[in-house]
Formats: sequence, structure tokens, C-alpha cells
Amino acid sequence: MKRTQIELADGRELIYFDERDDAVRDQPDRRELPPPPHASQLRYDPLTDEWVAVAVHRQTRTFLPPADQCPLCPSRGDRLSEIPAPDYDVVVFENRFPSLSQRVAEEPAEITPFTPVRPGLGKCEVVCFTDDHNASFASLSPGRVRTVLDAIADRTTALSELPGVEQIFPFENRGVEIGVTLHHPHGQIYAYPFVTPRTRTMLAAARRHFDRTGGNLYADVLAAERATGDRVVASNEHWTAYVPAAARWPFEVHVAPHRPVPDIPALDDAERDAFGPLYLDVLRRFDGLFDLPMPYIAAWHQAPVRVDRELGHLHLQLFSIRRAKDKLKYLAGSESGMGVFINDIAPERAAELLRAA
Repeated sequence: MKRTQIELADGRELIYFDERDDAVRDQPDRRELPPPPHASQLRYDPLTDEWVAVAVHRQTRTFLPPADQCPLCPSRGDRLSEIPAPDYDVVVFENRFPSLSQRVAEEPAEITPFTPVRPGLGKCEVVCFTDDHNASFASLSPGRVRTVLDAIADRTTALSELPGVEQIFPFENRGVEIGVTLHHPHGQIYAYPFVTPRTRTMLAAARRHFDRTGGNLYADVLAAERATGDRVVASNEHWTAYVPAAARWPFEVHVAPHRPVPDIPALDDAERDAFGPLYLDVLRRFDGLFDLPMPYIAAWHQAPVRVDRELGHLHLQLFSIRRAKDKLKYLAGSESGMGVFINDIAPERAAELLRAA
């Protein structure tokens, strides 16, 4: 893989990850762009012990443009986009409308005595999987998936070195039902200045399990799922894809390496090569369930950068809000108001349907 780093017209960083050593990426960004916005404002919620980002500049971000105006397609002729080159394999660049960034503005110390405020220090990046606007992650080759995984590993390592960054979260949103604002196949990487609420909850459970048993909680859960096999969808030598026994979503699959590792950079070559074929198989099963492109979120759970890394176990959580061909799962009162999920499909049945898809 060849790595080429350039600077966009407004000073943002862009990196090409090419599968050919002879790729030339010397095309300049010919656009005239305003300076990037300052970082968002983080406000502390004392009632939940959580931080909320207020990013007002994101209200003007690009929203579902037509294909001939897609900012993630290559630049060709007079059609200029975020990627200056006329073609590419995988590209990563800083989001033009970030929730978190390194451009910090001075903030008030607090809004009330109970609501301290701080800058949204961190970084948000876009990962373009292919220059083909009409593709999807499921249509990629295993070799391209390996390139994407290597690019995310590169960025996880680099972002982890930024001052104040505590957690790296790579993810993909797919489908207008999920809320995507660009159709081009892409993912994102968030570098948070705190450990996220979901991860804190999981780490607390992992710590209690370790104190009781001395074991890694996720590794023990994975071993139990592999032993029963009732909810396993697919597996190979290095990875298993299974529906969690307490799945929250109608169709939810965890894809986990058999070897406990904290994050993507810790995967070895054999594990990185084995991920693509298995994950592509699962994605194609998702699309085959209802003979429709399945809307989904694919969320990588990595250990925090600086704390409790020994408690983590890398895994990808893939889930969809589609519960039937013509029905979506909405987060209504119990889920949104109280955080108590109600699943309409038994996890064992979901696994059975995915195996048959």
C-alpha cells in the first residue's frame, strides 16, 4: 500500500491509500474555500455524566446532492470535489463540517455552575472506500477491504497520538433510513476527547467480570457463543460473526477476532486478510434478507487510547433498523426516553434468517 499525504485548499489534510506503488497523487486542490470552522462546543450534562457536542456549523453541511455534484467522487475536468485526483482507491481526509477538530476557539468556563463547557477538541475524518459512486461496501473486493482496514489502522494510530484524544471510533452509516447525507460509499472516524458513554458502560462491566474471574468479558462471551453456535452466522479461522443473545436491534451482528486485541492496529496480517471475506459475506446476507439494500450502521468498538486497554476486545457491531421488508424499527418512548430496548425479533430467529439469506 502506498501512502501519499497532501493539503487541501483550506489547509485540511488528505491521504491517498493506493494499492499500486506507481500511483501519482500530485494534483492540487483548485477550489477556493473558506477557512474551516472552529471546533464545536462541548457542554457537560450533570444529570447523566455525559458530554454533548454543540456544532452549529454542521447545520449547513452538504445534504444528499445529485450524483453529478457528489463531493466524494474524484475531480475530473471542471468538476472539482474534495478529492483532487481523477481516480483513487481509498482516501481519508478531515471532514469539512466536523463535530470535533483541532481548531480550538476560546470558550466560557461554564454556562451554569452545573454545566461546564470546553472546546470540542479532537478530529473527524471521512474514509472513502472507492471512487465508484454507485458501489457499496458489500460490492468491494476482499483486497479493497484489506486496504480500508489498513487505512483505518493507520489513522487510529495517528489520531491516538493527538493531545487530548481518548478514543477512536471508526464507523459507516449506510442508507437514507439511517440518516446519511451523502450516497457515495464512505465511512467516518471520530477522535473523541473523552471515553464515550457506551464504552464506559462496557468497561465497567468488563472490570467487574475481571475482578470476579480474572478473564476478559468479551472474550468469554465470544467463546460461549462459539460453543453453543445457536446465534453464529458465519466464521473462519480468525473471526466469528454472531447475533448477540441480548441483541437490541432487529438484525444485529458482532464480527469479532478470536484473539483478544484492543484495536485494529493490533491485528496481524492473517487476521486482516481473513476479515474481508467474512464481513463481505455477512453484508451480502443483510442485503439478501429482503432483497433490498439494507440500511445499517457498522461501528468499530476499540479500546480507549490511554485507559483500560487490557479490558477491551476489538469487535465490529453491525446493525440495521429494518425489521421487515416494509417496516423500520424506530427508537420510540422506551428506547429514546429510558434507554430500554425492545426487540421485535428473537436473536436466534435473526441468526437463522441471516444464515439462510
